[in-house]
Amino acid sequence: MSPSQQPLVDLRSDTVTRPTPAMRAAMIAAELGDDVFGDDPTVNALQARIAAITGKQAALFMPSGTQSNFCGILAHCGRGDEYIVGQLAHTYRYEGGGAAVMGGVQPQPLVQDATGRMSLTDIAAAIKPDDPHFARTRLLCLENTWNGQLMPDDYLRAATDLARERGLATHLDGARLFNAAVASTAPGQDVLERVAQITGLFDSVSVCFSKGLGAPIGSALCGSHELIARARRIRKMAGGAMRQAGLLAAAALHALDHHVERLADDHALAERLAKGLSGIEGISVRSAATNIVFADVAGDRAPALLEHLQAQNILATGLIGLRFVTHLDVDAAGIDRTVAAVRAFFGQPEGLKDATGAASGPY
Repeated sequence: MSPSQQPLVDLRSDTVTRPTPAMRAAMIAAELGDDVFGDDPTVNALQARIAAITGKQAALFMPSGTQSNFCGILAHCGRGDEYIVGQLAHTYRYEGGGAAVMGGVQPQPLVQDATGRMSLTDIAAAIKPDDPHFARTRLLCLENTWNGQLMPDDYLRAATDLARERGLATHLDGARLFNAAVASTAPGQDVLERVAQITGLFDSVSVCFSKGLGAPIGSALCGSHELIARARRIRKMAGGAMRQAGLLAAAALHALDHHVERLADDHALAERLAKGLSGIEGISVRSAATNIVFADVAGDRAPALLEHLQAQNILATGLIGLRFVTHLDVDAAGIDRTVAAVRAFFGQPEGLKDATGAASGPY
């Protein structure tokens, strides 16, 4: 079989997952209504379920995480307000500037360290005095996971405590919240209990169903009744109100029932990939946490490596460094093929010993 005829190994993102047969069956069987009128029972069930999981009063189903974050920021802030956010955070860098462009809400980006954390000193210094010269600082936005890395509880607690002491609301971009919870659940602890521990530190949280959980579409914003009422109006203005959305909500409900604990499998595959890559001269693993592996390629060979992988029917991205993301449509055989293809690109046969003298396989 030629390389191009091998099964596709798509490591670009966990957004590329396809609904499983069981999820498709749940979608077909979903009871439907009109969600704009509030009478789609499956959407209502999902909203009640995710609100309960996150420990919030209410939730609102959205087409995307970008819209969920957008509606959350605008529900917390008005025109002329600002939110404090990491300079490399998704809500600042990768959402088209929507809060500023369409909501008149100014971001105040701060430098993040290699683990995604802004310093508490920088956060405190960025909060503006109540003076007409300045935008009004209203909100602190954090992200967990960030580039696959966990935000420690002590940091989240200290940052949100600081925000509350200074009169700010707090929002969590929890696109991969369940990855964070699975990776940090204590022995004997329920994963959903762990989710609630994380989200309990925040006034609102955005949760994505279409990444590691494997639903085809959808995110939810969770918060107080008052915040969700404001967000519902904003969602309507943004064109995000859907009709028989229960088809999509059913997929998300199925994911919550069946795809949460299996995220540990994705984390194990990412670890397998990182271990395999670490024995290859010419590539260095920068970070490998939960289901995302970042690597740096010596010289300017990253574009050529991506082309080589694509020729082997293996996909990855190089937008912010070489990035590989594991998910439910990737298996151990695919990871091993990826390592072998990278090794071949650098002209290093399988079994070559790494710098420690240990054999480089198995992966």
